[in-house]
Amino acid sequence: MKVLPVVFCFDENMVIPAGVCISSLLENAKPTTFYDIFILVTDSSKTVIEESLKVLNEKYVNFSIKYRSITYNFDNAFEIRGITKAAYYRLLIPELVPEYDKIMYHDVDIIFREDLTEIFDATDLTNYYIGGVISTGFLHKHTYEERIKLGLDPNKYILSGNLIFNSGLLRKDKIVDIFKKEADTSKYKYQDQDIINIVCKGKIRHISPRYCCTYDMFRISAHNVPQEIFSEKEIFDAQKFGIVHYNGPKPWKSICPNFDIWWEYYRKSVFFDEKFYYDFFHNKVNELDHLPLLKRIKILLRYFIK
Repeated sequence: MKVLPVVFCFDENMVIPAGVCISSLLENAKPTTFYDIFILVTDSSKTVIEESLKVLNEKYVNFSIKYRSITYNFDNAFEIRGITKAAYYRLLIPELVPEYDKIMYHDVDIIFREDLTEIFDATDLTNYYIGGVISTGFLHKHTYEERIKLGLDPNKYILSGNLIFNSGLLRKDKIVDIFKKEADTSKYKYQDQDIINIVCKGKIRHISPRYCCTYDMFRISAHNVPQEIFSEKEIFDAQKFGIVHYNGPKPWKSICPNFDIWWEYYRKSVFFDEKFYYDFFHNKVNELDHLPLLKRIKILLRYFIK
């Protein structure tokens, strides 16, 4: 049995999306894969999360869930764009999960569509602190310039929503202490993500976009956006098999690209609630019905043709 360690971090407000996310992980696990799952929690959210996720045991056996309490609160950390200090908790993973020298981290606004064994084993982090997928921010002039100002190469800057940590090396070099200092004394727009790219600069391993397929990745393909970072095969594989990361609008709140993938896994999950499902689509149809025709057409163009 192949044991893969995975970390998630969320609060009680994200229990259902997290449950669907974890369900998709387990649904696509090979018979030979066992997921050793760790969830970083605050004392105030642990009970609700633990009780809510117990239902996963009704359907799956190839996993375990352990809870780790947050030991550092990032009280002085910068908050912006509605993203709270909880975003910084992933920086503590090497300290909070000391039993593994190599470990994966994932946000919960994602859907897994394949087993993670291959990418975990293929990502050699020898002499690297962390592995991640290059951000498509290089496509946007303003974001590109912001990263230049930070002293970073926009073509090498990674996303922090899906990562593989070399926890052994991060502990050895006491990098978590540097993470904490940066979080408490700086005001970075992209918070933990900027910190990871700044502190780990020169020791970041770039991995396939299959590990983090964002909205922009689909836009690159749909519009043949000129770029030299990802190959056509990488983009194709990411779209067909990769982790879908809803790093913009959330499918359980609004209609967005690939919302159908999330709802497919929600319907198959033990978290499915018929009333929530009905009310969501009923309300969205009503919203569209009350809009002028031109507005409806613009919405459809925005979400399905863009």
